[in-house]
Amino acid sequence: MKITILDGHALNPGDLSWKPLEEFGELKVYDRTPSELVIERIADSDAILLNKINITESVLAACPSLRYIGVQATGYNVIDMEACRRHGVTVTNVPSYSTAGVAQLTFAFITEFACHTKMHSDSVMAGDWCKAPNFCYWKAPLTELEGKTLGIFGYGHIGSRVAAIGKAFGMKVIACTRTPKAEIEHPVDFETLLKESDILSLHAPLTEKTKGIINKETIALMKPTAYLINTARGGFVNEADMRKALDSGRIAGYAADTVSEEPMAKANPLLGAKNCLITPHIAWAATETRQRLLNIVIENLRCFIEGKPQNVVS
Repeated sequence: MKITILDGHALNPGDLSWKPLEEFGELKVYDRTPSELVIERIADSDAILLNKINITESVLAACPSLRYIGVQATGYNVIDMEACRRHGVTVTNVPSYSTAGVAQLTFAFITEFACHTKMHSDSVMAGDWCKAPNFCYWKAPLTELEGKTLGIFGYGHIGSRVAAIGKAFGMKVIACTRTPKAEIEHPVDFETLLKESDILSLHAPLTEKTKGIINKETIALMKPTAYLINTARGGFVNEADMRKALDSGRIAGYAADTVSEEPMAKANPLLGAKNCLITPHIAWAATETRQRLLNIVIENLRCFIEGKPQNVVS
């Protein structure tokens, strides 16, 4: 079997090992692959592994040996699924591997907004505490999370983990989800979620119905003291509307680990916005999280070879 990894650097920049994949056949690893080289690199491959490389009808038509695509992520919108079905190509993904990491970053954002840790550390390091007339000072209002309302949009593995952490902080958790679940103590509709949340965290799938769901109309329903956390998909948020809301003080803050176009475009309206925290899609990047992902990628391929494919999405 010939196996090709097209964009391996994201999952494994060198701190993990591809070696277990070598037991399945001849392995080629490319850190990155521009679109014009995709066909050339996988023309005779039986199996390919990828993260963000687009696989289209034209690619599949040019690669008749291809029988397996292992997506090294949960999302698989880069793959033309109908074309894969027509060409008899099995596609697998890796669900739920990043639950702990995403929930952790969600609360890193939340606690940063509550405590302004970086602001105060920078102030101390600049010598401000050495010159302070009192034994303590603070440069921005500080907030206790206990008693605040945490709204969760989407209540899958990640949403439910975020809810559990919120409860541990003493927060009231309300949730809006397309699939009703008995464990949700305070289920609400989307409008109520917007109106009542002190902190609103997004954890739903990005679909045509949810694309741009955070916009000037929905932001207008939120408390001006509310914070929005987006560790799901950049497409949920109309970024131009969010910039206007941040600049005008219509919303207290926005934090995101993902934007509409990645890498982030220089023209993205959120660059330089006040009360805005943006990280470069790192919620999945902890060493432990990526190792878990790689382990499942390897097992997915093993199961396919053995005729018992798992985590099949097409």
